[in-house]
Amino acid sequence: MHTDFHIHSSFSADSDTPMEAMVQAGIGKGLSAMCFTEHMDIDFANDPDCAFEVDTAAYRRELLRLKERYASQIELLFGIELGLQPHLAQRHRDYLSGWPFDFVIGSSHLINGQDPYYPEFFQGKQETDCYRSYFQSVLDNLKAFSGMDVYGHLDYVVRYGPNKDRFYSYRAYSDILDEILKLLIEKQVGLEVNTAGFAYGMAHPNPCEDILRRYRALGGEILTVGSDGHSPQRLAWDFSRINDILKACGFRYYTIFRNRRPAFLPL
Repeated sequence: MHTDFHIHSSFSADSDTPMEAMVQAGIGKGLSAMCFTEHMDIDFANDPDCAFEVDTAAYRRELLRLKERYASQIELLFGIELGLQPHLAQRHRDYLSGWPFDFVIGSSHLINGQDPYYPEFFQGKQETDCYRSYFQSVLDNLKAFSGMDVYGHLDYVVRYGPNKDRFYSYRAYSDILDEILKLLIEKQVGLEVNTAGFAYGMAHPNPCEDILRRYRALGGEILTVGSDGHSPQRLAWDFSRINDILKACGFRYYTIFRNRRPAFLPL
């Protein structure tokens, strides 16, 4: 696996790594292509002090500078990760129409204004109820907006649960997960395999293998791979495991995007 399609730099509020350092790390790890997907989380936690809205013009300028500088060594692509909330659907459409992105991830980071990254989200609640409420938010977001190329880290919430994936399974949530997967396929939105699950101490990527198998069984084909790396150390995290995982789940190809158009590459 030589392409990483989920990367953040200091243009995202939760990274302090200069973009050029990420590029140099990617070259050092033998990547052939990197797609930066800086955070655009409008109304994040309803808190104006949480600046998760990228300065898109500055981000693009730096990307174009580095794209030219490192053209002989690596392909750099212009992406974005939208933090989805149903009331933002039209704002997202307007935003995407103004920029020539190569690739767009849509992700659920908030449930009713709360990010499960913070332990407070789980306090006083059953872990299973928290997971199910997260999946309901994914479904609500997908019904409101489908202008992205893939849905990011579909079971993101599991990374931060009190027991992470110890008691978690596709089977326990198969009713709502099947509804999500069928709607993704209907709307021609792909699925991301995000290796940050491994980095967070889980035994599985996000989403887990059983979800990937079910997506494939239902006819899903669009599948991108990203590390969600916010630092050079996390770039292309555990990519050596991905080819075998995807093949075992029934895939023979994975997907990259240029100019919002998918290209399928053999595993």
